[in-house]
Amino acid sequence: MGACTILPRIIGQGRASELLFTGRSLSADEAAAWGFFNRLVSPDEILQESLQLAADIAAGPTFAHAMTKKMLHAEWNLSLDAAIDAEAEAQAICMQTEDFKRAYRAFAAKQKPEFQGN
Repeated sequence: MGACTILPRIIGQGRASELLFTGRSLSADEAAAWGFFNRLVSPDEILQESLQLAADIAAGPTFAHAMTKKMLHAEWNLSLDAAIDAEAEAQAICMQTEDFKRAYRAFAAKQKPEFQGN
């Protein structure tokens, strides 16, 4: 259910059409190259890779992450013009946070920002 809606958004109209019309299976390498998932890791690396990704996300600007998540969900149903307007508003809101100021100062100083969630 929803394959004709979601699949083209992930891998493009042409590739989605090919898979839906032929029903063929993809190898893991081909699926990664097509954008079905971000990367392949071996089973013995998956826990460490997952923990590192979680740590990287957790170290980021939590307010901006929450706004990004909100926009990712909301923009599925928006036109391009409405999505651009919504993102501009979200960006303006994020730019009012202390974390944005920290990120700006760190960028100017060529340092890594330390976000505090505000």
